[in-house]
Amino acid sequence: MSLSPQDIHRIANLARLELSSSESERMLTQINGFFDIVEKMRAVDTTGIEPLAHPVAVIADIALRLREDVATEPNAREANQRSAPAVERGLFLVPKVIE
Repeated sequence: MSLSPQDIHRIANLARLELSSSESERMLTQINGFFDIVEKMRAVDTTGIEPLAHPVAVIADIALRLREDVATEPNAREANQRSAPAVERGLFLVPKVIE
């Protein structure tokens, strides 16, 4: 897969970026280079290979240092929403924005 200059222009437009022609060409080269790497990786046969939890696991047995999943902060929703201009059922209300 490779992108065309029109694709780069469309992506820049969607991202609200203003690219010069040299920046657009450089971006096209970089993104197409990335896609080339992805295609090479997709071409590798990985059937029967187990996914790794960590890349160092190939070299040595490691134990992941995971902490207990425990809430450590108190629920301060009401205090945090006191200064909000509009709140409904615990949610901040914001003006509707449509372009």
